[in-house]
Amino acid sequence: MANFDHDDAPPNSAAPPPPASSDALGYDPNFVPDSVKSFVVHLYRHIREKNVYEIHQMYETSFQTLSERLFKDTPWPSVDAVAHYVDNDHVFCLLYREMWFRHLYARLSPTLKQRIDSWDNYCSLFQVVLHGVVNMQLPNQWLWDMVDEFVYQFQSFCQYRAKMKNKTEQEIALLTQFDQAWNVYGVLNFLQALVEKSMIVQILEQEKEGLEQFTSTDGYDYNGGSNVLKVLGYFSMVGLLRVHCLLGDYHTGLKCLQPIDISQQGVYTSVIGSHITTIYHYGFANLMLRRYVEAIREFNKILLYIYKTKQYHQKSPQYEQILKKNEQMYALLAICLSLCPQVKLVEETVNSQLREKYGEKMIRMQRYDDEAFAIYDELFSYACPKFITPSAPSFEEPLVNYNQDAYRLQLKLFLYEVKQQQLLSGVRTFLKVYSTISLGKLANYMEVDEPTLRTILMTYKHKTHAVDGDGKIISNADLDFYIDDDMIHVVESRPAKRYGDYFLRQIVKLEGVINDVDRIKLE
Repeated sequence: MANFDHDDAPPNSAAPPPPASSDALGYDPNFVPDSVKSFVVHLYRHIREKNVYEIHQMYETSFQTLSERLFKDTPWPSVDAVAHYVDNDHVFCLLYREMWFRHLYARLSPTLKQRIDSWDNYCSLFQVVLHGVVNMQLPNQWLWDMVDEFVYQFQSFCQYRAKMKNKTEQEIALLTQFDQAWNVYGVLNFLQALVEKSMIVQILEQEKEGLEQFTSTDGYDYNGGSNVLKVLGYFSMVGLLRVHCLLGDYHTGLKCLQPIDISQQGVYTSVIGSHITTIYHYGFANLMLRRYVEAIREFNKILLYIYKTKQYHQKSPQYEQILKKNEQMYALLAICLSLCPQVKLVEETVNSQLREKYGEKMIRMQRYDDEAFAIYDELFSYACPKFITPSAPSFEEPLVNYNQDAYRLQLKLFLYEVKQQQLLSGVRTFLKVYSTISLGKLANYMEVDEPTLRTILMTYKHKTHAVDGDGKIISNADLDFYIDDDMIHVVESRPAKRYGDYFLRQIVKLEGVINDVDRIKLE
C-alpha cells in the first residue's frame, strides 16, 4: 500500500500538493461517512479474529478504493471521530493513525506539527509492540509498509529540516522545542530494538538447523500466536540497511542485513516492495564499496524477476514505484558494468534491455573524458538514494539550505573513484590483446616510463580487488596477470558459452509463429 521509496519532488516539478490543514477544501475531521464507519468496524473485527486474509483485502483494496473515492485531496476522518466505533481500542487507534499519516504523506503535504505527531504515533506503536502484549496477526504487506514508511518519514523530515532558508519563526520555534522528533539515534534505536526483542537473528540461525519455522510460513504463526514483533524485527534489518545507506555508512548497512540470506527466497521476497528495496540498497552499498561483481549479480537477478512479473502488479498502488526503481537499477547496472565489464554475469534478457536504455551512454562512459564524467554524474544522481544529513541545523542567521550537502559529498566520492579508474581502462585494453607482453613494450605503448607503468599495474590490481563482508579479498577483474622477469603474463577467464537462453528464445518465437499460422483460416 505504501510507496516504498517516495522521492522529494524535483525542483521544477508541478506545484506541490496543498498543505494538510483542517480547513482545506472544507474538510471536517469529525465527519465519518458510513462507508468509513463500516470499514473501521470490519477491520477491527477481522484484527480481533486474526483473519489475515480479510485484513489484507481491506488494507490493500478497500482502503485504497475509499481513499480514491472520498479522500483524494483531504485526510481521512480523525482518530477521535472513529474511536468509539472500535471500543476505543488503544492499539487499533494507533494502527489507524499510522494509516492516516501514511495517506496524508502520499496525498498532501504534511505540516511540521503533523510530522511531529506522526513521530509520536510511531513511538507509541513501537513501544506497544516492544513492551506490551500484542496478540495480533497482521499481513506482511502492512508490517513492511510500517517499517518502510517510518524510514521514509525520517528521510523526508531530514530533507524538510535541512531547507532552512524559508522557515517561519513558528516553524523554527517548533523545531527547537521538539528537537528529539525524528532524531537519528531514536530512529536507529527503534529499528535495532525491534531486531533484538524479536530475536529474529537467533530464529533465522535456528531455522538453518531445522529447529524453527519462519521462512517456510512466511513469518506467520499458525499456532495462535502473533507474527507482529517477529516480522517487524525481520523487516527492521532491511530498514537499518536503508537508513545506513542514506547516511553513507555502507559497511554497517550490509552488516545489519547479514542475517538474511539474500541468495535464497525469504520473507523479504514475500512483499514486492521489500524485495526491491532490499536488493536496490544492497546493490548500491556494494557498488560504493567497489564490490561490483556482487552488485551486478543481484541487480541482474532482481531486474530479471521484475521483467517476468511486473504485469502482475499493474493494478497495485506500488506499480509506479516498481517501474521507477527498475529504471534506477538499470542505471546502477550500467555504472557497475562500465567500471567492471563483467557482461557474462548478466542474463541475455536483462542485457538487451540494458543496451536499449543505456547502450550508447555505456560506450561513451568507456572514454573517461569530460563527457564520460558527465554521464557518470547524471546516472549516479538519477539512481542514488536521497542522502540525508541527520544533524540538527544551525538556527543562527543567515539561515541556509543544506539539504543537498550529503548528496554532493557522496557524488564527489563516487566521481573521485571513477577518476582513479581512468588510467586503468587503457591498461585493460592492451592486456585484453596480449597473452604475454614485456614491461618495456607496454610502457612504450602507453607512453609512460617503466616505474610509472609498475605503479599503474599495482593500481589496477588494487582497484580490481575488494574486501567482502567476511573480510576476504575478492577479485572483480575479468582478466588477471602476473609479472615474471619483466614479462607480463595475462590470465583471462573465459566464460563457458551458454546456449540454453538462445534456444529458449527461439522456441518461444517459433511457438508464436505457429499460433499465428493456426489462426489463419485458409480459403
